[in-house]
Amino acid sequence: MTAQQGSVALPASPVAPVHSLAVAGRRLGKLMTLPTQLLLLFIFVFPGLMIIYVSLTWWGPLDGTPWYDAYESLNWFDNYIEAFSDERLWGSIGRTLLIMLVAVPAEFLIGLGLAVLFVDSFPLKRVFYSILLMPMMIVPAVAGYMFFMLFQSNGPINQILSILTGSTVDFVWLNDPNLAFVAIMIADIWQWTPLMFLILLAGMLGVPEDQMKAATLLGASWGQKFFRIVLPKMKVVMIIAIVIRAVEAFKLFDVMYVMTKGGPGVATETVSVYIYKVTFFDLEWAYVSAIGFMIMVFLSVLGGVGIAMMARAQRRRREANMGAADAAARG
Repeated sequence: MTAQQGSVALPASPVAPVHSLAVAGRRLGKLMTLPTQLLLLFIFVFPGLMIIYVSLTWWGPLDGTPWYDAYESLNWFDNYIEAFSDERLWGSIGRTLLIMLVAVPAEFLIGLGLAVLFVDSFPLKRVFYSILLMPMMIVPAVAGYMFFMLFQSNGPINQILSILTGSTVDFVWLNDPNLAFVAIMIADIWQWTPLMFLILLAGMLGVPEDQMKAATLLGASWGQKFFRIVLPKMKVVMIIAIVIRAVEAFKLFDVMYVMTKGGPGVATETVSVYIYKVTFFDLEWAYVSAIGFMIMVFLSVLGGVGIAMMARAQRRRREANMGAADAAARG
């Protein structure tokens, strides 16, 4: 038998069709997302470039010229230099960070505790679930008015404290700088803890049930299962929840403005309230553009840090799963 007769025809390699199919899929995906990308380009990029452009000038709405002629009063980085020396601005940023550093961890811990309670079934679970999510559905301005009424001198909060202490309590909550801060934090925690709870509960329900059952069969306690299985599996979800709430807490405006308008004085003035006042009262739009661009950069960096932490957590999780798979294969 000759070499040609003894040779066996091999099937065509499937690599080329699979590769072309993947390329076609990517091309189709780009075409399908193109309208959304163009919309985002118009919504975000154009206003962003406009803000940067105006922030480099002295332009204002009372100048009598359109914004695209703002180059006539070009000052380059004077607005940014002024922002770095604006004590009122940095005071408002410090108060905003204080609210964020207190409210977000409180919302996380309360939301995590509630998620632990709701991960198992119990009577009337759906009813309590709906009640618990209700604060998140309320318009922030309405929630601010609710707490504005609650924290009045003769409001329900002082009456409840009077009943509990057995003496007359007449705290002037919203006129005292420290108490006003406490009232605002309570309002923010009340309204946005349900969001934290919802995200954490979704992450907790995503923990593999077979691992929990295996740990139970091996005699692990509830604490061991929670800290060694549940929390490590929820790292990405927890980072997402914390980053989302941190960014949203930094933008706090509605509740703050309705309850105190930044008062008394500027004692509870957040950066959003400060920007609102400078924009509509002082009409310094170029200066506000510089502040807005700086805050946008800060929040983008914060989001980038969160994304990097999520990527690292996902990479470690994949490595751990691959290691467990290899160990099972060798076993």
